[in-house]
Amino acid sequence: MGAATLRPPRRRRREHCESEAGYTLVELLVVITIIGLIVALVGPRVLNYLGESKVKTARIQIQGFSSALDLFYLDTGRYPMSSEGLGALVQRTAGAANWNGPYLKGGTVPADPWGKPYTYRSPSDHGPYDIISLGSDGQEGGTGTAADITSWSR
Repeated sequence: MGAATLRPPRRRRREHCESEAGYTLVELLVVITIIGLIVALVGPRVLNYLGESKVKTARIQIQGFSSALDLFYLDTGRYPMSSEGLGALVQRTAGAANWNGPYLKGGTVPADPWGKPYTYRSPSDHGPYDIISLGSDGQEGGTGTAADITSWSR
């Protein structure tokens, strides 16, 4: 045997294949920035629609109470007193002869869309009764979604 010739080790060529491809940090940052901009632009509008939908829900519930109160009136000849409240629509009270309820589905008086009870007054300054939701802030007055929603203004 002669002198062994030393050959350098063979290098395998790595071919670039799709399964090894990835995203660079810059590409990821660009995508995250675009998503952040979309959320920043769309987020407030979605929250505004949510607030408006709660106001509309309160108006619809007040209209439902008004219909139920009219049925109560037809059966008993009077509207519930302030002391009886809207609960008189789901449970017979002592002074309600000919009560034919419950006048609300579910057997309970729902809270307003912000989770607070409706205010009921009878007699009132605006008609035979007032139904009031104090809005998102739960206090009288306010503007926007914090404004009071009443049975006498539509």
